Amino acid sequence: MIDLGVSKLALIAVVALVVVGPERLPKVARMAGNLFGRAQRYMADVKSEVNRQMEIEEFKKLREESASALKEVENSINSTVQEAGTHLSDQADIFETTFEKTPLDEQEVLRKTKRQGRSSWGVRRAARPVWFKRSAGIRTRVQSGAARMKRFHHTAGK
Repeated sequence: MIDLGVSKLALIAVVALVVVGPERLPKVARMAGNLFGRAQRYMADVKSEVNRQMEIEEFKKLREESASALKEVENSINSTVQEAGTHLSDQADIFETTFEKTPLDEQEVLRKTKRQGRSSWGVRRAARPVWFKRSAGIRTRVQSGAARMKRFHHTAGK
């Protein structure tokens, strides 16, 4: 910006005093201060607008780059899924030709999971695999009657 020292300001003040006169000098100084302040605010607004436009351009560029990267990832995932699907279907064909499907029999599962020396009903029930309990619809958690009633009344009130 303009380099104004004390000597230059004093010279400007003396010239302004001679040109304007002592009566109108305070009014002119106030008007010059107001104009200088407006010019500074205008320059600050222009600078912030330019910075904002630059940030918007950078954001748009970043958004386009991220969208293209996302498309590349999506395409690679889709190709991987397709390859895995074809591989799994080939494996399933091989598996189906090799093995026959047999239905699950509860008695057979109980016989296989029964522990030696323990034949109580609770032990046999606990020894069942979780996957079998889920497929057969057997409860896996024990809940007291009070807890069941609380759950029932809680859901019935809604």
